Amino acid sequence: MKNTSAHKVNSFIRFPLTWMVAGTIGIILVDVLFRLLAGDVKGIASLLFTLTASIGGILVYWLTMKYLARRSISELSRQRAGEEAGKGFLIGAIFILVSTLMIVILGGYSLQWAPAADTNLILLASIESALSAAIIEELIFRGLMFQAIRQWLGNWPALAVTSLFFGVAHLGNTGATLWSAFAITIEAGVLLGAAFLWRRNLWFAMGLHFAWNALEALLGIPVSGHPATGLFTVTVSGAPLLTGGDFGLEGSIVPVMVSLLIAIPMLIAASRNRTSSAPRNKSIDE
Repeated sequence: MKNTSAHKVNSFIRFPLTWMVAGTIGIILVDVLFRLLAGDVKGIASLLFTLTASIGGILVYWLTMKYLARRSISELSRQRAGEEAGKGFLIGAIFILVSTLMIVILGGYSLQWAPAADTNLILLASIESALSAAIIEELIFRGLMFQAIRQWLGNWPALAVTSLFFGVAHLGNTGATLWSAFAITIEAGVLLGAAFLWRRNLWFAMGLHFAWNALEALLGIPVSGHPATGLFTVTVSGAPLLTGGDFGLEGSIVPVMVSLLIAIPMLIAASRNRTSSAPRNKSIDE
């Protein structure tokens, strides 16, 4: 009887949705705790709080995967972590710069350099906000949620569900509409999911996500509805479908199209990698 009960408990803990929910709650609690501790602190001190919260989130993720899911954690391997994050950063930077340039050419944005009283503070604020979102959101969506649903239903359902949830999660932001939620689902959910499937690496997805948010903020464009004090003053003109309106760049159809041009080759490469070398990564294809 004891063995049967222990087996049931063990099966419940290892069930994908169980460790997904447990890990998500743990990461959110760590993030909220450090936000409360940081209070109104700004500058370097605030960035250090954010770094500590991010490390705490990574630790919770590691503990969840090791002791609840009992899975390998190669997606957060320290080997080539910097290289993978750097590659992700490069793709994220290209994505944002190309999308912004296209909107400028089409007459939707006009950017003018706006030297601020404290450029360093703007840089730190942009880095801090982008770092927090990149690490915490990727741990939850591409880390816990994607891998739990993938283990339960497979890769494609995992990509579809996490993309949809990512879009819905942004519905409460300033200027959000059903269109902006759909746009986020495609340009962020699908792109970041494709990046994770392709590289099988959370550092890569985090680097892409970080470059996206940081550069957008530095350009002075609202990040998913969150106002940004950047290094440029942005004058917006034209239809919201082009400019994104109050929601910012993510509400524009331009990055939706650009993201698909990046995501589709990633998904094709991921599919080929899975066919030819699936056994080498238990974290994605066990």
